[in-house]
Amino acid sequence: MQVKKIVTYVAVAFVVFYLFTRPAEAADAVNGVFSGIVTGANQLATFFTSVIR
Repeated sequence: MQVKKIVTYVAVAFVVFYLFTRPAEAADAVNGVFSGIVTGANQLATFFTSVIR
């Protein structure tokens, strides 16, 4: 349990460090993730629309 806490704190510290040292790259990464989620959702919607027809 202790290792999980330490890993979580290190991950959060890395994210905060990354946000402060490279904000443009961090924003691009977040945009990429959201773009992937939206693309996946659109593909699922297309699939289910095709199944229903």
